[in-house]
Amino acid sequence: MANISILRISLTIFLFLSLLVSEACHAVDREALLHFKRNIVSDPSSLLHSWSFSLDCCDSWQGVECDTSGRVVNVSRPGLFSENDDFLVETSMSGTLSPYLGNLSFLQVLDLSNLKDLTGPIPRELGKLSQLSYLFLDSNKLKGPIPFTFKSLHHLKRLYLSENSLSGDVSSYVFGSLRSLSELGLSGNRFSGSVPSSIGKLTFLTKIDLHGNNFSGSIPSSIGKLKSLKYLDLSENQISGTIPESIGTLSELVLLYLNQNQISGIIPSSISGLTSLYYCRLSENKLKGTLPKSIGNLPNIQRLILENNRLSGKLPSTISKLSTLTDIFFSNNLFSGKIPSSFGNLVNLQTLDLSRNRLSGKIPPQIAKLQSLQSLDLSFNPLGLISIPNFFEEMKLFRLKLAKTGIEGHLPKWLTSSSISILDLSSNGLNGKLPHWIGNMTSLSFLNLSNNGFHSSIPAEFKKLSLLMDLDLHSNMLTGHLNVIFSKESQNPLGQFNSIDVSNNMFSGPIYKNIGERPVMASIKSLILSQNPLSGSIPESLGKLSELQVLKLVGNGLSGKIPVELGNGEKLTTLLLSRNKLRGTIPKQVLNLKNLREFNVTGNLLSGMIPPHKTKFPVSAFLGNHGLCGAPLPPCKKHP
Repeated sequence: MANISILRISLTIFLFLSLLVSEACHAVDREALLHFKRNIVSDPSSLLHSWSFSLDCCDSWQGVECDTSGRVVNVSRPGLFSENDDFLVETSMSGTLSPYLGNLSFLQVLDLSNLKDLTGPIPRELGKLSQLSYLFLDSNKLKGPIPFTFKSLHHLKRLYLSENSLSGDVSSYVFGSLRSLSELGLSGNRFSGSVPSSIGKLTFLTKIDLHGNNFSGSIPSSIGKLKSLKYLDLSENQISGTIPESIGTLSELVLLYLNQNQISGIIPSSISGLTSLYYCRLSENKLKGTLPKSIGNLPNIQRLILENNRLSGKLPSTISKLSTLTDIFFSNNLFSGKIPSSFGNLVNLQTLDLSRNRLSGKIPPQIAKLQSLQSLDLSFNPLGLISIPNFFEEMKLFRLKLAKTGIEGHLPKWLTSSSISILDLSSNGLNGKLPHWIGNMTSLSFLNLSNNGFHSSIPAEFKKLSLLMDLDLHSNMLTGHLNVIFSKESQNPLGQFNSIDVSNNMFSGPIYKNIGERPVMASIKSLILSQNPLSGSIPESLGKLSELQVLKLVGNGLSGKIPVELGNGEKLTTLLLSRNKLRGTIPKQVLNLKNLREFNVTGNLLSGMIPPHKTKFPVSAFLGNHGLCGAPLPPCKKHP
């Protein structure tokens, strides 16, 4: 977006300098622009204030420039512009595009981008602008199709209609006629149908951005004729078929995004022809088969994102030749075999995500050579690790995820001196006590040790984890009080909890009465304490947690009433209080929380009439409370 804005500003300066001497504004052009102004119903920043009949549009109208004969060649009133070369100003404009704009027969630049509120169709009359080179109408609310008359815009070099509500098929005939086009931006609309095969005729194209539409069909093989193409983004559509072999001829291509489609088949071996490629994203498709060995012939590749496909077979060792690689995302595929030891040659690698595959065997010690590696995720692979390799101590990891990789025994003590911020060792066979030295892991912001066999109380040193924001210890055998967690230190606002899940343990005692007043809890969004043998009542102070969205206190043995103060939790979407010993009535303020979507109090001792409520909750949410009545349960009995 910044590059486009700079281009537009440069075009304006160029035209201004070249048009120092000009005649008075032509009457046809003045009338066309005044008609456009009359179609504008809101102009909060007075972008068109200077457009007055009494002034010369060539000399005095802001955003308008003319040639030496007094014909308008540039109309630029974008909603994002530079003021005094110091900073960008953002504004808007409401109204429709006047068909009279088609009378500006000498117009070369039309920039009405980022005005946010231009509505209606693109007038077919714009197709008469035979001299138009640059058309920017992106980031508005325009509707309808691309006019068929655009076939006559033979001089058009850059066309940006992105981020509107345009729809319909993209005419193969129209696009086959735009032989001068170098940049095409249609992203963020509702276009459908196939990507036209005639696009292969646009041999000057350097950029194609069609992402975020409803395009279907296959990628046309004619795309291989675009020898100057540097940027190709077809992501977030419904494109099917296979990746054409011809794509390998795009030797100038720097960015290739085909993610979030329904593309099937294999990755063609011709991909090795993309010798300029930096960024490759083929994720969220239905690709299958093995990775071609030729993938190791991409000398400039930095990001390789293939996650969420059906790719299988062994990881080719040729990947190790890609010394420029900084990020590998291969998660959620069917890769098998061992992690190649040659991956240790990827000296610039910062992210390695091989999670959710079928990889097995030992982690090669050569991985320790990756001193630039910040994030390593090998989770959900049958690696059978038994223990976390000690050579990880030599690395400078920020994120380490080894969930369900077969780790057993105790936490390794070298973690005490690590700078890891995100640690996920969930769903393994770890056991024993949570060590006191865990308090020395002061860089931790995310800790997930859930689904293991830890059996101790939370050590007092836990309080020193002043940056910790997300804690998941569910499904262990942890005991003692929860107050150590709620009393944790923080470095406001860093270290305030975002989420806590300690469900399915053996924590006991009452919930800290002033939990809602603890500074560390001020920003919490999810609090899950279910399936612990707690006691006491639900603290009223929970109603002070203004960011809380999810509260689960299921099967905790809690007694007393449901605090009416929970009705202050305006962001609550989920409130589960089932299988406790709660008494009294359900507060109407709680049941009528405007964002509440999931509510359950089944299996308590509640009584009285269920308050009238707008959200439709199922009968099952109230069952097992013999004193409750009223919709959705049977009506209350009237006493004589």
